Amino acid sequence: MFTPIRGFTSLQRTPQTDLKLGTVLAFVAGAANAGGLLAVGQYTSHMTGIVSSVADHLVLGNMALALAGLGALLSFVLGAMTTAWLVNWGMRQQLRSAYGLPLLLEALALLLFGLFGAAMDHYTAVFIPLTVVLLCFIMGLQNAVITKISHAVIRTTHVTGLLTDLGIELGKLLYINRHHGDDPQPVRANRAKMRVHSQLIVGFFVGGLAGALGFKHLGYASTVPLAALLVLLVMRPVLDDWQRWVAGPHRPRR
Repeated sequence: MFTPIRGFTSLQRTPQTDLKLGTVLAFVAGAANAGGLLAVGQYTSHMTGIVSSVADHLVLGNMALALAGLGALLSFVLGAMTTAWLVNWGMRQQLRSAYGLPLLLEALALLLFGLFGAAMDHYTAVFIPLTVVLLCFIMGLQNAVITKISHAVIRTTHVTGLLTDLGIELGKLLYINRHHGDDPQPVRANRAKMRVHSQLIVGFFVGGLAGALGFKHLGYASTVPLAALLVLLVMRPVLDDWQRWVAGPHRPRR
């Protein structure tokens, strides 16, 4: 059961495993983003929109809303920073689960999101801002994981960039090469890149559908299967590290 999943977060990477992991994470991001809209009335992966809203609120004099937007931005950045800290620490400790540590934290954060939602009806003024900050942290955390693993080839929450790159490649695909005189280098689309971007976009969209349906029919309990999926991705490397720790003296590296 764990054999095909094990490679998703292993230290030995291939473009194929990067794409598989990226697709799963795009699905989770789409689901969490859709759930965030139903929970707090806004998307939390759209940092471009949040930056614009901060500027608008500053001009209109809505300082409270501008500060809330700034808090969301800082939370996203903190999520990305946390991924860098955890992965680099895990690598220095020679942990096989180094890439999986941020995903374990994301699973915990998703469960916290579910708990916040359960209390939101009674303490709206407190838990809605906390939920926005938490969801932005999750998005930054997750986007940085696959960005770091794939060396910035794959991102899972930045659909605008994916659609831009897909559009560029589609433009190349439909370009008609007419040769005059010397044969110039023809325009050719990168079909492999098109497949990668298309798969990630579809993964995010399907995740959005699943998240919206889950939150509509199950409420905040729908965060549990998302967290379980992330735990499943990293379970085998974590068990390997645990077995190594039990089998011999544990000497952490500095």
